[in-house]
Amino acid sequence: MQTQNELLRERLQTGFLGIIAFALLLFLLVQARFMLICLAVAIIIFSLTSDAIGAIARRRVPNWLATTLALIGIGSGLLWASATVVSQINEVVTTSISYAEQMQAALPALLEWLGPEAQQTVDTAIRNFNLTGWMRTAAGSASNLLSAAVLIFLFVGFMFAERAWFPLKVESLLDHDKEAALRVRKIITSIMRRVNRYLVVKTLVSAATAACVWVIFTLALLPLAGPVALLTFILNFLPSVGSIVATLISVVLAYVLTGDLGTTAFIAIACSLVQFAIGNVIDPMLLGQTLRLSSFGIILSLAFWGAIWGIPGMFLAVPIMVAVMIVCAHIPWLRPVAVMLSREGHPDDGLTD
Repeated sequence: MQTQNELLRERLQTGFLGIIAFALLLFLLVQARFMLICLAVAIIIFSLTSDAIGAIARRRVPNWLATTLALIGIGSGLLWASATVVSQINEVVTTSISYAEQMQAALPALLEWLGPEAQQTVDTAIRNFNLTGWMRTAAGSASNLLSAAVLIFLFVGFMFAERAWFPLKVESLLDHDKEAALRVRKIITSIMRRVNRYLVVKTLVSAATAACVWVIFTLALLPLAGPVALLTFILNFLPSVGSIVATLISVVLAYVLTGDLGTTAFIAIACSLVQFAIGNVIDPMLLGQTLRLSSFGIILSLAFWGAIWGIPGMFLAVPIMVAVMIVCAHIPWLRPVAVMLSREGHPDDGLTD
């Protein structure tokens, strides 16, 4: 009896310590969100460019030259992306000011079928909308974006500087067990390859979808074709919900900008067909069995990381989930987590890549 009580007490203590550790982890994730988001993005960029550097090095190009070219490309890409987002935000702000009165009249008419109470609610929300505050928030976000680009570039640069010593560090951490170190490096390599393939495919698919949306808005002679295409490109990285949100935004903007139901119906049908064809045919065909993740697990991951890190966390949710599933598949007492995260209940350890 005394042995059972001691065992129960130890289990309770372990449970309480686990809860405290999890709460502390959440606290640190929230408090250091900016730095951790930049670090996660830097790791992804480092993973993507490492393969590119390896391909360049195999063409008898010195490693230092390949690394330098990669860093120049990363810095230029980050600055270009930041400048593009800032310019599109400015275009949206300028257009919003010129279409403010038209939007105030169009949105209640769009929701007329919901009844007078819904119209009154929308009208009140529009009247209480602080455009000046929104513009200040957009300007602050643009400033944070530039700061994040600089921090990500620094992280990636130091990762390249430490890349040559990483295998030795892994071996030292495992008490110079070469077989265990090799296994850990294979696991890390499999995670990088899975995430790289997912991001490359999603980038191509999202770019194709954004190009089609831009063509649709241009053919309809609507403004904001560039910002809507950029928003579609970004939202398509969110599994399941991103394409739906992008289509709804396109339809609402089309009605606000034109007030014509015919043009709005054209935009709705065209964007829906593009999202359906690319999202349900081309995307699965290219990704194939790369992820093997549970759809419900993806939604939970989106919700969790969205609550912790906001919108950037939602974009990082799938790569983080891939890494967690592969790591848990190699740890016996965490394997049930990998089983729940996998699609068929057979978690992939990544070593077959």
